[in-house]
Amino acid sequence: MFADISHERQQSLLRQRNLFALTSAGLGIALVVAVSLAATRDREVVLLPTLPKQLTVSSAGVEADYLELVTRDAALVLLNRSPEGLDYWMDEILKLADPASYGRLKADLVRIVEEQRGSDVTQAFVIRSMTVDPKGLTSDVTGTLKTFVGAQVIASDERRFRFNWTYRGLRLALSGFSQLPPKDPSKEAQ
Repeated sequence: MFADISHERQQSLLRQRNLFALTSAGLGIALVVAVSLAATRDREVVLLPTLPKQLTVSSAGVEADYLELVTRDAALVLLNRSPEGLDYWMDEILKLADPASYGRLKADLVRIVEEQRGSDVTQAFVIRSMTVDPKGLTSDVTGTLKTFVGAQVIASDERRFRFNWTYRGLRLALSGFSQLPPKDPSKEAQ
């Protein structure tokens, strides 16, 4: 009788061992297939038509080229505006905002929107030069700011703007912007 019980127990353990071996072999094969698919998978690079070359983003810091391209796009969105597109304009800038600076930036933008809404004042900015500091996460943009009322140009001035950025994780975000005083030509000649 003990021999029958012992035999049944051994057969049960043998079935469990075989099932475990089969499961392990199946998982091993699945792992080999997954690794081979990952190793032979094509590398994907997102290409934007406005980028002149391939850029990489690293947690080590921001590349100067990347900071310049982001600043260029942010400056063109921020400094070109008309009363018809103010809501879109503000939403697009706030998408770039650093979460810690979001409230302050939104307050500044709301003030601009309230001043310009209902008017015929449009502003256009043409970038002439740009300097970026990837270590300090700032960029300065110089260009001509034209102000229109209707179709008539009422002002065309040389202006400089500073953009402040934060870099957390792999996200470059706008933390602030301001207009800088014009460069003193006498200091540049020295």
